[in-house]
Amino acid sequence: MKKRSCLPLFLIGLSLLAIFMLVLGFGVPVAAESSFGSPSPALTSWQRFSFGLELLWNASDLTMPRDLNGAEQLFVIETGEDAFSISNRLEAAGLISNARTFRIFLAWTGMDAYLQTGMYRLSPSLTAESIAGMLQTTTLTEVLFTVLPGWRMEEIAAALPTSGLTITPEEFLAAASTPAISLDLIPAGVSAEGFLYPDTYILPRTTTADQLVSVLVQGFLSHLPGGYPDAFAAHGLTVFQAVTLASILQREAVVDDEMPLIASVFYNRLAVGMKLQTDPTVQYALGYNSLQTTWWTNPLSASDLQFDSPYNTYRYPGLPPGPISNPGLAALAAVAYPAESTYYYFQAKCDDSGLHNFAETFEQHLQNNCP
Repeated sequence: MKKRSCLPLFLIGLSLLAIFMLVLGFGVPVAAESSFGSPSPALTSWQRFSFGLELLWNASDLTMPRDLNGAEQLFVIETGEDAFSISNRLEAAGLISNARTFRIFLAWTGMDAYLQTGMYRLSPSLTAESIAGMLQTTTLTEVLFTVLPGWRMEEIAAALPTSGLTITPEEFLAAASTPAISLDLIPAGVSAEGFLYPDTYILPRTTTADQLVSVLVQGFLSHLPGGYPDAFAAHGLTVFQAVTLASILQREAVVDDEMPLIASVFYNRLAVGMKLQTDPTVQYALGYNSLQTTWWTNPLSASDLQFDSPYNTYRYPGLPPGPISNPGLAALAAVAYPAESTYYYFQAKCDDSGLHNFAETFEQHLQNNCP
């Protein structure tokens, strides 16, 4: 008896499989488009299928809020941050359920190319789809503004044009030069330099120059521990003088751990009437260096060290007339509670570590010179 060939059945099965795959390959993108909008033209056919399949499989991660009772929180997208980082941070913050599905949704819609840098108020009571849409707009009511330790007023002003605030550098400098806020710690007729506390602030876009100065000064007052004024006084300094010394220390020290030891050098010099001879005071006096495009000329020349200014501590003894930068808490702490030492000299080590060599005598100091 002649056996019947299985080849026709195999071919029929193969044809049915091909038809199924064709229907699936066409149906998945259509179904995904119906639920999540048109796919980005940049996607390949395979991406439209694979992304569409994953979106349909995990649809609830996009359409259901993670926590209907969740509290609103601030979420910041940094300049240059990509969709991978943003989606992972959103999940870690408890704002979305699935970072991968969120990322695929961004790629499906093409939103991944239009994520906007800025600060957002987001809530886990929102769907991931809604959050994705919110990250496409820059109509924010608040911005983050950061002041770095050691900045002088002009450097704070220079950060304003890209901050999202409407304050011009000129408006800020005018407000900081004659602060409207009444503060006994700052002598009359003196700018707020030194008291513009370094920190990151959440500010309304409508903040005025006077309000910004007030916020920064209040930042100083709120961060200064209550015992510091007495600690400064124990060293014979007013708060204003202590802030002046801290502002120099902030510019001299690269490593916070060295600040108390450097402070001890300054105190030792002041105690015996030695000039402080510290470069940052000369840099402050020189002002903006257009060739180096910086407010802090480096290196200083021999003629720079002779620049005639009351801020030049190579020429004039004691503290300069006022702060030369805006110090952080570490510098203020070092002035309040310096190390005890017999050092009168320090200079940077030759290994680019940012650390310093310290010496008791000028001869020892010379031996620390780099070859």
